[in-house]
Amino acid sequence: MDKKKIAVVFGTRPEAIKMAPVILELNKHLDRFQVLVIVTAQHREMLDQVLNVFDITPDYDLDIMKKNQTLSDITSDVLKGIEEVFTAEKPDLVLVHGDTTTSFSTALAAYYHQIPIGHVEAGLRTYDKYFPFPEEANRQLIDTLTDLFFVPTELTKTNLLNEGKDENKIIVTGNTVIDAIHYTKESQTKHAALDLIAQNPNQKWVLLTMHRRENHGEPMKNVFEAIREVTNTHEDVSVLMPVHLSPAVQLLAKDILGKQSRIHLVEPLEVDVFHQVINQSYLILTDSGGLQEEAPALDVPVLVLRNKTERPEGLKAGTLKVIGTNKEDVKLAMNELLTNKEVYQHMSKAVNPYGDGLASGRIVKEISNYFDS
Repeated sequence: MDKKKIAVVFGTRPEAIKMAPVILELNKHLDRFQVLVIVTAQHREMLDQVLNVFDITPDYDLDIMKKNQTLSDITSDVLKGIEEVFTAEKPDLVLVHGDTTTSFSTALAAYYHQIPIGHVEAGLRTYDKYFPFPEEANRQLIDTLTDLFFVPTELTKTNLLNEGKDENKIIVTGNTVIDAIHYTKESQTKHAALDLIAQNPNQKWVLLTMHRRENHGEPMKNVFEAIREVTNTHEDVSVLMPVHLSPAVQLLAKDILGKQSRIHLVEPLEVDVFHQVINQSYLILTDSGGLQEEAPALDVPVLVLRNKTERPEGLKAGTLKVIGTNKEDVKLAMNELLTNKEVYQHMSKAVNPYGDGLASGRIVKEISNYFDS
């Protein structure tokens, strides 16, 4: 039987975390598949951290990241770079993940070359093309071109069915981020952030991440001021913020949060360290998508710093609460979880709706079935 060449393409830290387990699973079947790992480095340093943790060496690195790159820069650079690789390698299937501009551009290039596309984490929707921006448009556009839809939940399957997608091409797998957590959560990697938490065991540690484009400026300022005020009024609360490399985030975080003694700004954390930090956190505030899935697997409540989420399963299960970026709303939501044990227990003990850590195996099995049929 001829080996099928599977190109796995990603460019950012979140994609890498969620695609790494799929690559590791594909590598267990080298009698059947030739695995081609292609990175665009839409994010450079943050991507490399993940590759190191999972011991993955790319076959191709487009290395597109440049200072102040625009969405148009990313789209055109990925499209041109990936086209060269596809022309040379002629993969039998291209796997992309989620909703990044790397994934959209790769899917478009695969379509131009008439290569089948598998979309890991397909079907997520807010149905507002500007929230989150540009992710919502990216994932809808990718799913227009996709041949195999690997969806994390029944709800994401329903989204695709409502859009008229073929049910035979939709496979509910669970979310691969749970697979990744199973790989990393027992890590023994040491880090100063973990030492800081260990040295202050009586503190309620709040993990903060914020980076989305639509939150730059006033929304982020409002959130940071709210967190500073809440921290000042609760002596048993400390905040850890791995600060995104975006200059817009760096400047605002240092200006508003940098002078508070119990708010600690650190560089982006390697994924295994980050998962250890989640595991030791009391509460998480984030505008990230992946953290909405990771934290429930470790029984940590999440306050979502957005007006909408494409992960309503977490809302329904009770693991998440969408609070937006209004200053008073953020303060109110934080204070409730810091002082109301009943509300906190309800969120922290809610059942994780995102899977059992076996998603990658299901994806690889369905890829095999696809070629068999």
